[in-house]
Amino acid sequence: MPQVDDPAAPRIAVVGATGAVGGTLLELIEDRALPYRQLHLVASARSAGRTIRVDGRDHRVTELPRFAFGTVDAALFCAGEQISRKWVPVAVAHGALAIDSTAAFRMTPGTPLVVPQLDAAELGRRPAGGVIAVPGAATVPVVRVLRDVERRWGIRRIVVSTYQGASGAGHGGIEELQDGARTVLQDPQATVPSTQFSPPLAFNVLPGIGEVLEDGSTLQEREVTDEVRKVLGLPDIEVTATCVRVPMVSGHGAAVWAQCRSAVDRAELVALLRALPEVVVHDPGGPTPAALSDPDQLHVGRIRVSTTAPDAFWVWLATDNLRVGGALDAVRIVEELLARGTL
Repeated sequence: MPQVDDPAAPRIAVVGATGAVGGTLLELIEDRALPYRQLHLVASARSAGRTIRVDGRDHRVTELPRFAFGTVDAALFCAGEQISRKWVPVAVAHGALAIDSTAAFRMTPGTPLVVPQLDAAELGRRPAGGVIAVPGAATVPVVRVLRDVERRWGIRRIVVSTYQGASGAGHGGIEELQDGARTVLQDPQATVPSTQFSPPLAFNVLPGIGEVLEDGSTLQEREVTDEVRKVLGLPDIEVTATCVRVPMVSGHGAAVWAQCRSAVDRAELVALLRALPEVVVHDPGGPTPAALSDPDQLHVGRIRVSTTAPDAFWVWLATDNLRVGGALDAVRIVEELLARGTL
């Protein structure tokens, strides 16, 4: 839906509009006909002044420090954690509801961490702190699959191994992978650029994402662990994560092992997964992130109940990380807020 004159339609700002998630978010606003009275595109100084066409209209990008957050009802942040930590409080102080897709506020007490398919009821009221957080793209598929499993069989422990494409590091990550791949193909002995990824990602697999912590885990793995516990409402559940960067432009895969509190029947598990909203089950088979039939769906395959431990099972998850667990979740939150009259 193009811009409307309805005073009930929200005034929206997209902070990070020229980034990988921001660009996808603008595509989804257009594709899903999200109604808005005004749409403001905000980004860093180097992107200010650019013009981006949305819903048949040209929108000029405003430099972040110059933007007046008091002119909007909702600000969708997808410009990185440091930007969110600095500017989300500014937006909230000026009366805007902040919907943040970074890790900045996910674990802040009192800030709802919302997966629309699971806990849309959280959106029935405006959060006291003025911030709604979106879980990470590595977390969202896991909790969407395991919520109903936990309610049916209970879950004792979870092991997650993620395989994440370069787009998780934004446009810079994508460009570095592409440049590195071209360099290696031309000269296998050449020095490959490694600003975003170290060592270089091209034709490689990196067994860690983010800062390495004292216990040997990485910051990304800690985030997945904490977010899974918070969304599932199981603060003491045992969760172990390994996050791996793989040399594909975009898309995430995850192998998830869950040990339940009672034996799991495979046929019932498959039926449960098929009944989940916006989930496509590939059985038999295993979906790949590069060839998803619908990038707005969560794709599940490789469903295996252990022959030696009938209370445990494996599943494989594949998603378009810029949409599922990223831009799509932010847009879905706005849609839910509008439907509930809380925006």
